[in-house]
Amino acid sequence: MPFISDLQLVDAFTDRPFAGNPAAVAFCEGFPDDHYLQAIAAEMNLSETAFVAPRPDGSYDLRWFTPTTEVALCGHATLAAAHALGGVATFHTASGILKCSNGKDGEITMDFPLDPPTPVDAPAQFASSSVVWTGRGVFDMLVVFDDANAVRSYTPDPTGLSSIDARCVIITAPGDHPDIDCVSRVFGPRVGVLEDPVTGSAHCTLAAYWSKRLEKDRLYAEQASPRGGFVSMNLNGDRVSLGGSAVTIGHLKLAID
Repeated sequence: MPFISDLQLVDAFTDRPFAGNPAAVAFCEGFPDDHYLQAIAAEMNLSETAFVAPRPDGSYDLRWFTPTTEVALCGHATLAAAHALGGVATFHTASGILKCSNGKDGEITMDFPLDPPTPVDAPAQFASSSVVWTGRGVFDMLVVFDDANAVRSYTPDPTGLSSIDARCVIITAPGDHPDIDCVSRVFGPRVGVLEDPVTGSAHCTLAAYWSKRLEKDRLYAEQASPRGGFVSMNLNGDRVSLGGSAVTIGHLKLAID
């Protein structure tokens, strides 16, 4: 079985400990069996654990697991992995090649695929006059409210959210502070995460929606979870650069190889 040499805990999309979105980053000589990867992710019990394995050319293979399943794209665990590698990395993933680089003011920028939502009927749980638009991206449902307070005060219903055919449900509204273009929260009970603190991949969909609505390609977003975090977004054609900071919290050594 390939050996996991290091496992780091990183808070992503924050510049201070115990905020943003925590991720575990496990460095492997090669990927162990999937059941072993899933068992480690379940043991970490974070919204995502990233598994990183080096390639001979200096790039890396990258996979992401929630406590219950593997996912095809994760932003905050990619940011955490890049942070653990010094900020510059090229990852081969289920969603293609993702390149990370050091940006301004200590941020790391990640080149991700844009995920524009297409209009769909609102699920019954969101049949409300405060919902002004509903769409679906490749992975997630997007529900747009008319004001930020509706997003901040929303109480999730795990059973109702689990019945929606999407990886996660993103709720969003215009920003309620001068420097914030939009606020959001993200719920993913179908993948074992009731509320994700800060979701990088969701901003691939948020960027597409808010860029078109606000007619601007540079945006700054707040994910208004209890831990909270901030994501910068810069659109470039069918790609979006997502920016954020990260903080290493600690290192773990697994008791078994």
